[in-house]
Amino acid sequence: MPEPLIYELSTPGRPGHRFPDPDVPLADLPAGLTRQELMLPELSELEVVRHFVRLSQLNYAIDTGFYPLGSCSMKYNPKLNEDAARLPGFAHSHPLQDLSTQQGSLALMFRLQQWLKEIGGFAGVSLQPAAGAHGELSGILMIRAYHRDRGQPQRNKILVPDSAHGTNPATTTMSGLRVVELPSDTRGNVDLEALRAECDETVAGLMLTNPNTLGLFEERVQEVVRLVHDAGGLVYGDGANMNALLGVVRPGDLGFDVLHFNLHKTFSTPHGGGGPGAGPVGVGDQLVDYLPGPVVAELEPETEDLPPLYGLEMPPKSIGRVKAFHGHFGMHVRAYSYIRSYGKSGMRAIADHAVLNANYLMAGLRQTYHVPFDRRCMHEFVAEGRFEFAPEIHALDISKRLMDYGFHPPTNYFPLIVREALMIEPTETESKPTLDAFVAAMVAIAEEARSEPELLKGAPHSTPFGRLDEVQAAKQLVLCCRPAELAQAAS
Repeated sequence: MPEPLIYELSTPGRPGHRFPDPDVPLADLPAGLTRQELMLPELSELEVVRHFVRLSQLNYAIDTGFYPLGSCSMKYNPKLNEDAARLPGFAHSHPLQDLSTQQGSLALMFRLQQWLKEIGGFAGVSLQPAAGAHGELSGILMIRAYHRDRGQPQRNKILVPDSAHGTNPATTTMSGLRVVELPSDTRGNVDLEALRAECDETVAGLMLTNPNTLGLFEERVQEVVRLVHDAGGLVYGDGANMNALLGVVRPGDLGFDVLHFNLHKTFSTPHGGGGPGAGPVGVGDQLVDYLPGPVVAELEPETEDLPPLYGLEMPPKSIGRVKAFHGHFGMHVRAYSYIRSYGKSGMRAIADHAVLNANYLMAGLRQTYHVPFDRRCMHEFVAEGRFEFAPEIHALDISKRLMDYGFHPPTNYFPLIVREALMIEPTETESKPTLDAFVAAMVAIAEEARSEPELLKGAPHSTPFGRLDEVQAAKQLVLCCRPAELAQAAS
């Protein structure tokens, strides 16, 4: 039975709290701001707690089951990180405090900058951007500023592979530059001939995700970078999939000029519920002066008697602030805690296990589900959610049926270059029994598609709510949690 709305559980005269007597003189509010009825639910504390606990039990979460969402990377956020972020010295700090009282926080940010520089192979890092797409925008704005500073405003073209995340062309357009799409070849790499044809005096840069959204490492990445550089352009790296590269290869060593790190995709910061996030950017020598600021710097070196003095500096040619204050500090604490916990060898193990798990799943499913780019994958792979023997079955049907088996669906219909795409990413944290159970469920669903396709078309059957009408849900939004009669009365 669905949980009732909290208003439906309300009983008049049963408040769960009482306001204390005011300790300041009473004053009348302006007449236009007052109401006779607030229409708030009236429940005891225990009823409120039970209501929200029951609601929470209807949710699927990483603490209850496997999340194979592709292009999402880390789902599990170690509880240790939360403890660190809630330490009073971090949780109760404020960016407007005097610098002398922020030295611990600034030291943490400085070390995180240094670690990300080392991990990425870069000359400088800014922690300012608030999310991956925000870091992406910062990267392209730096590339644009670099070319304009060199007197080359004609460089207004950004090359974007057809397998790229949708934020890449959006970022380019927002930056006032022109998008040129590059096709993929038969192995899922950037088509080199198409790239050569576009490498002229108008190219500002290339946006490259590596591994790409097909879960594949760009086989000729250094040649791709060389072609762009020889044409005078710069290479932006989408760091969404860095968890496959940790301790294995550094993007800066491959020639990438700028890259954003999704701290929620590789360094364990939460990304549920829309944020807050963090998307630091790392850059090579030529872009250090253009970093968004301020960045944390060591103003005075350590001595025998005193620790180093940290402060904030604005790079000389900075594109400016892209975030109020200094980014999402709580996310910086969580990422710092994660890196510090694992260390150098642990970082490499994360990548090894993420790649191993993805290839294990692909090996278990490739005989049942067509994998269009069937070569060794990195942290994820893309299969087709369709069958020749059941043309009426689509990726969405497979995903909905997975919910009946107790699994969250994989990413559907992305990337767009794969028909009925199922983008599957197990991450490094899942065990072999969990992966085996997922494979068994996917194989069972394929057999159901052959023998009982109506099971898939009507799924899910065991969840609190069945399949929703997505078109209606999009066009007739219900954004109020009150019963219709109360909502109407309030309006």
